[in-house]
Amino acid sequence: MSAIHELMDLETRILIVDDDAGIRKLMSAFLDKHGFRTDTAANPAEMRERLDAEAYDLIVLDVMMPGEDGLTALGRLLQRPSAPPVIMLSAVGTDIDRIVGLEVGADDYLAKPCNPRELLARIRSVLRRRGEGRQAGDAHHGRGPQDPGALRFAGWRIDIVTRMLMDPAGRPVILSDGEFRLLRALVEHPRRVLTRDQLLDFARGENAEHFDRAIDVQISRLRRKLAANAGGEDLIRTVRNEGYMFVPQVTRG
Repeated sequence: MSAIHELMDLETRILIVDDDAGIRKLMSAFLDKHGFRTDTAANPAEMRERLDAEAYDLIVLDVMMPGEDGLTALGRLLQRPSAPPVIMLSAVGTDIDRIVGLEVGADDYLAKPCNPRELLARIRSVLRRRGEGRQAGDAHHGRGPQDPGALRFAGWRIDIVTRMLMDPAGRPVILSDGEFRLLRALVEHPRRVLTRDQLLDFARGENAEHFDRAIDVQISRLRRKLAANAGGEDLIRTVRNEGYMFVPQVTRG
């Protein structure tokens, strides 16, 4: 393990949510061995109790659980301010399940049984993407409304440094890590057609599988969040057989 990974992992708290005690134990032992600090929960209710008492940097959440399933739990989780990123695990692992997981708001998705080292790599990738914005935000704390790191469009304001999106009424809009990266790619390249491959690289990272449908799902979610506070105006245009284009004019500050 590199020195950079070692330092990052020692400061990282992960919550593992799975109804299988054996899986919880194995995952926790593996991640602890690689320097993370882990806690476990047997169901979504225990997860919320943990979150009320502690702050976590990432959650590994099983989909198939008795009672309240992981997708329902994720939907409730994302209603919390500053919800941590989530990697979902599913024993089914079909394309449909992957689409649904991303549509609800997961930052990544793995089929069970998964290679522990692949899970470790995905965890580090999600944390690295989330950490880029957090560290930059700490370094630039206190910027005003004319922040040169902010971009404005159709009454909205997105701050690239603090990763905050404000609607035209000045209310914060919660985005998953993938949604933020996708919106940033669109806003930073307005009135230009971006292909699915280009958007996939921006939103999911260079090591992601080329899963075009995931981009369509993210676009659909972004459209709903933007349209809810923009009078129904479609800010993201589909360009048939090519990709997507961000329609409004974008200004800085």
